[in-house]
Amino acid sequence: FADDPFDKPPCRGCSSYLTEPYVKCAECGPPPFLLCLQCFTRGFEYKKHQSDHTYEIMTSDFPVLDPNWTAQEEMALLEAVMDCGFGNWQDVANQMCTKSKEECEKHYMKHFINNPLFASTLLNLKQAEEAQHNETAIPFQPADDPPRPTFDSLLSRDMAGYMPARADFVEEFDNYAEWDLRDIDFVEDDSDILHALKIAVVDIYHSRLKERQRRKKIIRDHGLINLRKFQVLERRYPKEVQDLYETMRRFARILGPVEHDKFIESHALEFELRREIKRLQEYRAAGITNFCSARTYDHLKKTREEERLKRTMLSEVLQYIQDSSACQQWLSRQADIDSGLSPTVPVPSNSGRRSAPPLNLTGLPGTEKLNEKEKELCQMVRLVPGAYLEYKAALVNECNKQRGLRLAQARALIKIDVNKTRKIYDFLIREGYITKA
Repeated sequence: FADDPFDKPPCRGCSSYLTEPYVKCAECGPPPFLLCLQCFTRGFEYKKHQSDHTYEIMTSDFPVLDPNWTAQEEMALLEAVMDCGFGNWQDVANQMCTKSKEECEKHYMKHFINNPLFASTLLNLKQAEEAQHNETAIPFQPADDPPRPTFDSLLSRDMAGYMPARADFVEEFDNYAEWDLRDIDFVEDDSDILHALKIAVVDIYHSRLKERQRRKKIIRDHGLINLRKFQVLERRYPKEVQDLYETMRRFARILGPVEHDKFIESHALEFELRREIKRLQEYRAAGITNFCSARTYDHLKKTREEERLKRTMLSEVLQYIQDSSACQQWLSRQADIDSGLSPTVPVPSNSGRRSAPPLNLTGLPGTEKLNEKEKELCQMVRLVPGAYLEYKAALVNECNKQRGLRLAQARALIKIDVNKTRKIYDFLIREGYITKA
């Protein structure tokens, strides 16, 4: 019989559906050898089953959750709710025949809906599942429903022009590969060498198509379509593991998505273990042998760090004392702050303040599209190449529309620091990309 607990098993003697009580042979099986009372009293025997075998009386006439409800009635209630639907208590009572509508509803709500035992069991199962999930590798899932940005938006460019509705890209890898085939035509008058040359060109084009499909498969399997979501998943790792992920990214296509992510997860776990071991070694070196003392040690260590930072701040303040005028200005400013007024005297800037170092463009996207002068500008202005290219395109387009561009228009067009805007504006005019209005 089926695995459904509500299915009544048939009698092996007369094949009729069994009604309680019935007999189960204790020596035969599996599957269980079941007989109705009529076949049992006749001494039915079949193959290895003999009438003198030990047996059990199967019945559900005993209470389980409520003294007034037998196990048979519990099963009948669950079967009726499954057949009639939750809430149709009158139909449930009619199918049971032994309980009223109010009794069925009260018993079901009390023991199967609001039972705290079941709630705690479900909570324990959920916690156990979460604990098991946290101890194993968590591979990144492919982007099953990527976003649908507007055409030529920033998110669309981040997704390389991916079109979710078509599951394809606006521009393919090696987008002009078809140009080599546009003038090829196989005719009967071709010589053998010319025919072989055309076949070779078709084979080259076929290899490019295979490379397109390979790249799309890597993007799909590793969930790289939604780039921002992928970057958010990367940030949940510590800085050391993020650097490892960046270094090992090129090997992802060799290992496969699940194996590569398990590899990264295992290194993240190793990093956590090494950090915990280092912390315990620090406790041991300090003579700490229990976690209660360790908490006290951590609290004192945090207090020492705060005191050290205060001393560092004091040393930074003391550097103004070397210049009497700077010290006087700083004291005036502090007096204004203490009195609740806005400071009228700015903190002097002639105390050897260092300017920010040039920006390192190594590895930043878009660097390869810049010439040497543009790279020098981005380094000095500390502007990433991708942002510079967007600002440049916006200013050039506006200049072409207006047949000239003023500095005020440039500042209204790109909302960044005015000094950076002026440097970009002057550079584009100096290089001839735009003209003054």
